[in-house]
Amino acid sequence: MPNDSPVPPSAPRPAPRWRRLLLWALAGLLALLLLLGVAAAFIYPSLPSLDKLTDYQPKQPLRIYTSDGVLIGEFGAERRTYLPLKDIPKRMQDALLAVEDSAFYEHGGISYTGIVRAVASNAVSSRKQGASTITQQLARDLYLTKRQLYSRKFIEMLLALKIESQLTKEKILEVYMNQIYLGQKAYGFEAAAQTYFGKSLKDLDVAETAMLAGLPQNPAYANPVANFQRAKRRQLLVLERLKDTGVITPEECDRARDEKLHIRSSQDERLHGEYVAELVRQQLFAQYGEDAYTLGLKVYTTLVADQQQAAYRGLRKTLLEYERRRPWRGPEGFVELPDDAAEEDAAIAQALAEHPDNDELRAAVVTKVAGGKLVAALQSGDEVVISGDGLRALGNALSDKARHELQVRRGSILRVLRGAPTKEAPQGAWAVTQSPEAEGALVAVAPDSGEVRALVGGFDFNRNKFNHATQAFRQPGSSFKPLVYSAALELGMTPNTLINDAPLVYDHWEPHNYDGSYDGPMPMRTALAKSKNMVTIRLLEQVSPARARQWAGRFGLDVERQPDNLTLALGSGAVTPMQMAGAYSVFANGGQLRKPVIVQRVLDAKGQVLFQAATVEDGEPAISARNAFVVSSLLQEVTTRGTAARAAAQLRRTDLYGKTGTTNDSVDAWFAGFHPKVAAVVWIGYDNPRSLGDRESGGGLALPAWISFMEVALRGVPPSDLQPPSEGLVREGSEWVFEEFAGPAGIQQVGLSAEALASAASAPASAPASSPP
Repeated sequence: MPNDSPVPPSAPRPAPRWRRLLLWALAGLLALLLLLGVAAAFIYPSLPSLDKLTDYQPKQPLRIYTSDGVLIGEFGAERRTYLPLKDIPKRMQDALLAVEDSAFYEHGGISYTGIVRAVASNAVSSRKQGASTITQQLARDLYLTKRQLYSRKFIEMLLALKIESQLTKEKILEVYMNQIYLGQKAYGFEAAAQTYFGKSLKDLDVAETAMLAGLPQNPAYANPVANFQRAKRRQLLVLERLKDTGVITPEECDRARDEKLHIRSSQDERLHGEYVAELVRQQLFAQYGEDAYTLGLKVYTTLVADQQQAAYRGLRKTLLEYERRRPWRGPEGFVELPDDAAEEDAAIAQALAEHPDNDELRAAVVTKVAGGKLVAALQSGDEVVISGDGLRALGNALSDKARHELQVRRGSILRVLRGAPTKEAPQGAWAVTQSPEAEGALVAVAPDSGEVRALVGGFDFNRNKFNHATQAFRQPGSSFKPLVYSAALELGMTPNTLINDAPLVYDHWEPHNYDGSYDGPMPMRTALAKSKNMVTIRLLEQVSPARARQWAGRFGLDVERQPDNLTLALGSGAVTPMQMAGAYSVFANGGQLRKPVIVQRVLDAKGQVLFQAATVEDGEPAISARNAFVVSSLLQEVTTRGTAARAAAQLRRTDLYGKTGTTNDSVDAWFAGFHPKVAAVVWIGYDNPRSLGDRESGGGLALPAWISFMEVALRGVPPSDLQPPSEGLVREGSEWVFEEFAGPAGIQQVGLSAEALASAASAPASAPASSPP
């Protein structure tokens, strides 16, 4: 019997597993996108304002320059020099984009392909790969922390979209290239170029540009100072990208890859103006407070770069040469050196890190002493061999019989100095020396304006920040004598006036001449050229200490610091080198006292002038033009035939004027002098006053530094002897004298008996002495 019952339909087959997973994934993605959209809708309105970007005001340090634009000081937590995008070389922009964000001009702030690529890479690798665009990096740098949080990443992306909606691509790139940190306190690519290469961005070649472009990824630990090899690997990656994108040719890539880069170091020649920079910093801080270090102020001083460098080098050379004449004080330190070569290198590196180089004065660790030679390692890793005259400073310190604290042996830490090139040593032979204990100062000013052209306040600013040029009040010794002579002229003395150079004895004081000899009656001109103490004391008796003190005040010296007794004649008061430079400028400029000027102008970050030094105008003269001229003529005798005759001989010019100065027991050594275009003063001494040595003097110590400076300051300057003023002087024989004191009206002699006058009349004229006072 047929079965008429209906056939039940078959049960539906379940969907494949992969389809279900895909549906779940799509649903999850849609839910995530919905969630992100909702989150974005809530978060976006609360994102920070972009005022920081639209009105970008980066922190820029206080920078201090010479008058000719050479940087001498930078103060602030961040080094940054803002450059508009148009001033950033196209090659630098291309190099950065090639390695950091090649699609920068195509995306809208977020690189979705980059995100997919980073997710895929991070899924299969333990090394995390980022996908941040330049816009995202800028958002993070300005507004967010660098902690790796998904919430932060999401806000970063929203900020990037907001930035792209309100700023042009060019503005975003400009801010980024000025804002990004690039290691070694450098923010922005211009500051990095200066920090690592000592150049502006526009002057970098392909290899240097690629090195900078590789820094943003890891600026703290992969910069060429912290880790050159890491920085080099990044540079090679940038070069490959530039080649692949056609920005550089394969040949340029190969040359750049092989180029040996010079990374700026402490051994690079740079202009030293630290004492002036600190003076200016204090002045700006007093006016602007902490803002002085962030506003991007630019201060142009009155310094002239080559004169400042000449002053720095001349003073240091003088102090180092003086130090080589002093007894050996022993090694600077000692380090135990292991026998293993690698361990020895590590020990040397650590020891020298604690004894850094001081410009040309290098620190070295002795590794071997044998056969009258010394082998030492430098901080650079170089090895130097010193023998012969290079060991002269050590005395017998290489001997086993030397006192232990003086002995030089393996592990001793010394200071070494490379000498000038010779035929035997074309690179210059090395010599052992020691850091100077004595200090010094050199200051030079333009007499007509008072503008400071050079100022060095000590041997090394990092060692001793006390500014000896402006803060050290020391006895000027014989360099004070011209002020006494100037006062004496007003009383009727003339260069022809005869003054007795004979012993003087007072109740509690028995002064003497420097050399212990007495030459009897001599004209005032000869007396100053020979720096005769007895003559100056007799002149001061005529002037009176009280009147001389007031007269010194006309030259800018502190009256209260000058003694009210006859020792004033020998410079027993207290002055600073800066004051003495101003005082001698009075003679140089025809009698005008000028206030020293250091700051020429101050600019804000946009180049607007905030301060401009006033133009110098003639005021009340400190002394008459005729007085200044006559004293100058006496000072010219000093530099041509007197105690500073080597000045004219070495500089091969006679338009030089000045006076040596050495105090009792050679505690202070001076030379103060001028040319009509520049007045300069050098002082040498110890911070805790003590003798520089029985044979040391202003002519032997201070004068060489002055000559060294003047060689540069007067380079190309034609001869220009001072000319007498048109009124107030008449000729009397070979001398100029005040017209009212011509003939019998002037004082003819001081301190002379009839017998002494008769003797002076019959004696031949004595030649000025060349020995230093």
